[in-house]
Amino acid sequence: MRLKLDPDVPWFADFANYLASGVLQKGYTYQQKKKLFSDLKFYFWEHPDLFRIGADQVIRRCVFGQEARKILEECHKGSTGGHFGPVHPAEKVFNSGFYGPMIFKDAHELVKKCDACQHSGSISKRDAMPQTGIQICEVFDVWRIDFMGPFPSSNQCKYILVTVD
Repeated sequence: MRLKLDPDVPWFADFANYLASGVLQKGYTYQQKKKLFSDLKFYFWEHPDLFRIGADQVIRRCVFGQEARKILEECHKGSTGGHFGPVHPAEKVFNSGFYGPMIFKDAHELVKKCDACQHSGSISKRDAMPQTGIQICEVFDVWRIDFMGPFPSSNQCKYILVTVD
């Protein structure tokens, strides 16, 4: 949308500038203005960040550049990540509350450069576990209890007890 493509300027600069100041940069064609204002209804400015409301009505913070790459890398290589190809980490970025229009493209580039992904190959349906039917039972018939920890202390709590009916 920007008139001049500068790698140091965020992709959402025009949205943020207009929402923060109400001033539109000069030099836009009629079509560019029309596109900007049609897209603008999905964005809102909350100083110092720009947020986008997705089609699923989830509000995500707009990111770009080094910050977006770090988030994507953490979703791919981090403790909750995994080398599952490009789609999985890109979806994790969106599920984590961040938005960028180039996340899927950046995820593909990241996987191409990831040594572990290149050596592991891709996961196919053949690797999936067989699906089994769900046993139907009454409420409180079957319980599962899981005790996890120790974790770093949070409000002097180090363990989590999970119970599932």
